[in-house]
Amino acid sequence: MAQMKRFIIERDIPGIGQMSVTELCGAARASNQALAQIGTNIQWQHSYVAGDKTFCVYLADSEDSIRKHSELSGIPVGAITEVPQVIDPLTANN
Repeated sequence: MAQMKRFIIERDIPGIGQMSVTELCGAARASNQALAQIGTNIQWQHSYVAGDKTFCVYLADSEDSIRKHSELSGIPVGAITEVPQVIDPLTANN
């Protein structure tokens, strides 16, 4: 298995912030189906929905895997940013 990296994917999806739970469920289902097709080199962690955008956190072996997921799921990709390091309040204890 390839080494996994963390990515933030910014997606422009007009009206997503006003979508119903049922509509969001459909989007999540499409994402899960694409992930199942691709295999173990990509994992969806979670997404933040804000206005006309989502900010999704994924673990993947490469940007190519993220783009393939987008192609299979029909969910657009705006920007992909690798996140090499995470800090949080506990970082202060190091």
